[in-house]
Amino acid sequence: MMKKVNCKIYRCSKQDEMYLYIHSEKTSDDLPEDLIKMVKELTHVIDLELTPDRKLAREDVNDVMKNLEEKGYHLQMPPKPLTPDLYKGD
Repeated sequence: MMKKVNCKIYRCSKQDEMYLYIHSEKTSDDLPEDLIKMVKELTHVIDLELTPDRKLAREDVNDVMKNLEEKGYHLQMPPKPLTPDLYKGD
């Protein structure tokens, strides 16, 4: 039987493209206080069933599942802004 983890995904008001995955058996009351302060307001986006073969856009599903099982949450940070590789001369 394939391992599954159900989770709720929230958009964080603190920063664009920052998302918090919370294990379906947990609530925001189970989260560390420092994390709550960091993410500010949460807006529910979707509920997902994660399996090892599921593809996520920007995260490794196995890392997310591990964090959900061990900590009860996974914080997805925004992608690093693209920095152009400018030629600086010699």
